[in-house]
Amino acid sequence: MSNQEATPSFEQAMDQLERIVAQLESGDIPLEQAIELFQEGMKLSQLCGQKLEQVERKIEILLEEEGGLTKKPFQPQETDKGDNR
Repeated sequence: MSNQEATPSFEQAMDQLERIVAQLESGDIPLEQAIELFQEGMKLSQLCGQKLEQVERKIEILLEEEGGLTKKPFQPQETDKGDNR
C-alpha cells in the first residue's frame, strides 16, 4: 500500500465509507468481515473529521469583518434545532 492509499482524500474516504455502509446494511456478510469493515469505517470517519476541522480552521482565518481579518468559530447549522429565541 502506497502512502497515497494510506491517506485518502476527503472524497475518497467518503466514497469508501459509503461502500462500507452499503455492505454493512446489506447484512449479507459474515460477522468477522462486518467487524473489520466497521473498524475501517471508524478510521475513515476520524480521517474525514480531521480533514473537516482543518478546513474549518482555514475558513475561520479567512472570514472578514469591518475591513480586517478576524477569526470566528465555525458554527454548523445543525446546532440550530429550530429554537429561535
